[in-house]
Amino acid sequence: MVHTRKNQARLTRTEKRRFVNALLELKRKGEYDEFVRTHIEHYVSDGEAGLRVAHMTPSFLPWHRRFLLEFERALQRVDSSVSVPYWDWTADRKPGASLWGSGLMGGNGRRSDRKVMTGPFARGNGHWTIKEGASGGDFLMRDFGRPANPIELPTKAELARAMRDPVYDTPPWDSTSAKGYRNKLEGWTSGTGNDRWRNHNRVHRWVGGHMLGGASVNDPVFWLNHAFVDLLWDRWQEQHPRSAPYLPDARPDADNAPLHGRVAALHEPMPPWGVTPAELISHRGIYRYG
Repeated sequence: MVHTRKNQARLTRTEKRRFVNALLELKRKGEYDEFVRTHIEHYVSDGEAGLRVAHMTPSFLPWHRRFLLEFERALQRVDSSVSVPYWDWTADRKPGASLWGSGLMGGNGRRSDRKVMTGPFARGNGHWTIKEGASGGDFLMRDFGRPANPIELPTKAELARAMRDPVYDTPPWDSTSAKGYRNKLEGWTSGTGNDRWRNHNRVHRWVGGHMLGGASVNDPVFWLNHAFVDLLWDRWQEQHPRSAPYLPDARPDADNAPLHGRVAALHEPMPPWGVTPAELISHRGIYRYG
């Protein structure tokens, strides 16, 4: 049965409660931390050897689509009514947005140590101990806007610049690709300071705390960010129906040693599931966005 992923701003109180309860149950059973470990394992950067599938690579979008699906199915084993909501960070841009209320994600970290003090994932409630990739304590940390080095959430105009690019991705298929929708949405640039980050990356930087780096799944808002990114890939395909929805469509030539075996082409399997980007171009028949 096709289910609907809703904008978090339109969730009812009951929908928020059931989503949060399912998250807490996965955490209690230890399943949630398995997702944290998976993301850490596959957060491979440009400079590292081996295949990149999760970040700084064309498969950023299909890999996270499958990651989200695996997580959503785990939630639905707890409560079949639950789906992952999305956070439109071009609209809900303030720390006072309903997203950060005590009934959903909870609020910011306190200034002294960035420890989240409110909401269901606050360490004081005893249900959300950070176990994987922890640094500075076993409590969830956030640092909205990073006051020591201020940064804003992406604007509609910044997102629109990415959405206008009609080409999915371009060589060298990594964080230095100057053209291509994937890298513009993922958010790597050649800028310096906070200008280095755009769109998806800027959201991680704005939330701060555990949303920085490979262990970002420790913060449940990770899923709401990536559900919106997944929706944006849908919208991009609709806006560019004549464009290839994924590139490269063939493995880079073996003579191109820096790329050979480093990225997943359209019909090549992505670990840890062994599915290909081609299998994840569309989510029709599984879920919709509302």
